[in-house]
Amino acid sequence: MIFYRVVRVVVAGLARLLFRIQIVGAERVPATGPFVIAPSHRSLLDAFFAALITPRRVRFMAKEEIWKVKFLGRLVEKLGAFPVARGAADRAALRNAMACVEDGEPLVIFPEGTRRTGPAVTDLHDGAAYVAARHGVPIVPVGIAGSEEILAKGRKIPRLHRVVLVVGEAIEAPTRPEGGGAVPRSAVRALTATIEIALQRSFDEARSYREH
Repeated sequence: MIFYRVVRVVVAGLARLLFRIQIVGAERVPATGPFVIAPSHRSLLDAFFAALITPRRVRFMAKEEIWKVKFLGRLVEKLGAFPVARGAADRAALRNAMACVEDGEPLVIFPEGTRRTGPAVTDLHDGAAYVAARHGVPIVPVGIAGSEEILAKGRKIPRLHRVVLVVGEAIEAPTRPEGGGAVPRSAVRALTATIEIALQRSFDEARSYREH
């Protein structure tokens, strides 16, 4: 935790200095308890930006290829990451995500699954909704504007651009069935649809703030 806090201070300082980062709606972030952070995803830097909405340590999935470089894998683990295999259902990653929430920690899950381009938030995966619904925790949508211009998919050298984050109102997960039964798939899909609308709104607001 000491290492995480030191790195967070450094990242926050660099974000303010290099990207003039602005966070709108930080008061909407739960102060205690577990919750799922559901950010838009346009850059490799988005996980670091999303983590700045709360002083608490956040956990997040990272592509398993990072662990091929042993030092890098150990570094991101210390920062709260755990590996996920892309392109397939990764049950181990899902169990890790569940464990984070059960331990009371905030968890970042990108509903778009992978980095996208452009202004539209669409075709979301059900992962964020499923984890939140399974444990009855709120989902916090976070629109991140400007990160695509810094380090878009395929770009190797970052560029300096202003970044704005807009934290939307927390979305309450549906009540679990009595006795702790499985959450209906229809409820998960409905929650994903709600996330899509809220995340698009936050992303649009972030882009609007950045333009003014």
